[in-house]
Amino acid sequence: MPSAEATVTTERPDRYIKQLVSHLGHRLTTELADDGTGVIHRGEGRCVLTVQSGAMRLTATATDAEELAAVQDVVTRHLLRFASQEDLDITWTPLDP
Repeated sequence: MPSAEATVTTERPDRYIKQLVSHLGHRLTTELADDGTGVIHRGEGRCVLTVQSGAMRLTATATDAEELAAVQDVVTRHLLRFASQEDLDITWTPLDP
């Protein structure tokens, strides 16, 4: 199962996770845990968003490379839109299978 992750430096990780889960929850299946962890399901893939000190970690997995790219694209596009005041660097790194 292909997977990739990105660590995004920001002082607002919890805020962006809540925004993404809420916004994308209108079209996709999403979850927000009490600890601030968010999960976004898209087709046969998902992205887990976790809060870290001064950052958030995005971990995407999917059944194939095409679906993985779609999950990464939707999360990246929406996160950049919400964080228009910041210049976020969202660089996905493939994880070993």
